[in-house]
Amino acid sequence: MPKVTFIAADGSRQDVEVAVGLSVLEAAHANGVDLEGACEGSLACSTCHVVVEPEWYDKLPEAEEEEEDMLDMAFGLTRTSRLGCQLIMTEALDGLTLRLPTESRDSRD
Repeated sequence: MPKVTFIAADGSRQDVEVAVGLSVLEAAHANGVDLEGACEGSLACSTCHVVVEPEWYDKLPEAEEEEEDMLDMAFGLTRTSRLGCQLIMTEALDGLTLRLPTESRDSRD
């Protein structure tokens, strides 16, 4: 089973196994990772914003326009920002490393 490493704002790391086909958001929730996901993965907010480590960013499928629109509202947006609900695990993503922002902003407010 592929693994994802979540790096919290304080620098602590948590490695979790993720079944192929699950989203990063689902994996975070199943493993107690502090990633909000207020809209429960319906692509209606930006609270599952993660920052992909640069060496992994180009290995991901490109973001769709709807994801980019939500990302525009994310707190602490970076060049390698993505939404966890849109990152679907595959064997090729084994070892994916993501940083959790210090804050999130719910675009539905």
